[in-house]
Amino acid sequence: MSKLSPIERLSAALRRLPGIGEKSAGRLTFFLLSAPDSLARELSESIAQLKRETKLCEICFDITQESPCPICSDDRRDSSTVCVVEEPADRAAVEHSGNFSGRYHVLGGALAPIDGIGPQDLRMAELEARVRENGLQEVILATNPNAEGEATAHYIADRLKSYDLRITRIAYGMPLGGDLEYADHITIGRSIQNRQDLR
Repeated sequence: MSKLSPIERLSAALRRLPGIGEKSAGRLTFFLLSAPDSLARELSESIAQLKRETKLCEICFDITQESPCPICSDDRRDSSTVCVVEEPADRAAVEHSGNFSGRYHVLGGALAPIDGIGPQDLRMAELEARVRENGLQEVILATNPNAEGEATAHYIADRLKSYDLRITRIAYGMPLGGDLEYADHITIGRSIQNRQDLR
């Protein structure tokens, strides 16, 4: 078997990134080949620093430079409410909305029995320990609106039903600026179910 050239090796590595196909990997590879050495060095050093200087928060399991993370350490946040998300990117999306001032719990994925991912592979036990030990008043289930996310939300709700707390699920609906004719039937159905009074 022949050894890969540096161009083929980088292109193959880039293809392993989410959302990067063969053509995109090729374009990025040739862009980096013709880019200034300083850009290639900065990219390489940034990736190395990312891996070297980040860790998981010991409380919420978000990615952070220090543990506990800034959100878990912030006394101004509502410690009685925890928003459960699948991944750190989901936590960032909720936080970016500016509409949540509580704490988070990052599961590290969603239930996917076909892929061999069960409750033991996620941070379910740690979530239940937080509920048991911290006297939470509400757990908001903000898993993704797909089959795996729904199954995960139902599993968590069932697992926590014996505790005296409010368990809620994020609402789904039409995106702002969206057209009904282009929306899928599940989104439209959720929008009808989660309608709000205007008076």
